[in-house]
Amino acid sequence: MEPAAPLNELVSAEGRNRKAVLCQRCGSRVLQPGTALFSRRQLFLPSMRKKPALDDGGSPDGDLLQEHWLVDDMFVFENVGFTKDVGNVKFLVCADCEIGPIGWHCLDDKNSFYVALERVSHE
Repeated sequence: MEPAAPLNELVSAEGRNRKAVLCQRCGSRVLQPGTALFSRRQLFLPSMRKKPALDDGGSPDGDLLQEHWLVDDMFVFENVGFTKDVGNVKFLVCADCEIGPIGWHCLDDKNSFYVALERVSHE
């Protein structure tokens, strides 16, 4: 995993992503520059793995992450997939290589999709 870039290199003055957001594993583009807002919210994401392992609904190992890109419309994504419902949450995965979760979506809030900065790369 590459070292994280300083936030001022990633976040514009308007609070949007300066760079494209990419899958760390395959390099597939997840978001275009300027399409997501920087957000601090504490969310639990299970450890990175292939999509079928995320669907089992068990209590996986994971990380409590705080820095995310917030997207308000799922059609803004260039390339993202969703797991089956896990309670009232769907996890976001790379649609090409199915690694994830790279993000989180609560079914109670139809307009909030979070992509964890630590789970993606930027260019």
